[in-house]
Amino acid sequence: MRLEAGVIPRVPAPVVAQVSRSARQAQLRRFLRGCDIVDFRKIDAHATGRLLARSRTNDVVDAAVVVLAMGHTAEIVTADHNDIAHLLTAARATLPIVDT
Repeated sequence: MRLEAGVIPRVPAPVVAQVSRSARQAQLRRFLRGCDIVDFRKIDAHATGRLLARSRTNDVVDAAVVVLAMGHTAEIVTADHNDIAHLLTAARATLPIVDT
């Protein structure tokens, strides 16, 4: 729906690494072709690490998604609603979460 409306999703590079691990992620890899893949810079890595410490979690990819979304005040589209909500709470941020 968002792609049809001309919205180009921003996706942090660690998401690409995660979906590239398995051939079962072929559909998601095809979807990523239409996305803006955002580099995972040193500043992002530090912010992600701080968020992981605050949230007492260890999923770098989920935390990278939250850090990117916070930097762009963007909604987060995810199948991991509870994990993302926990990270947003730890970050003291309020962003919309759209479940897939």
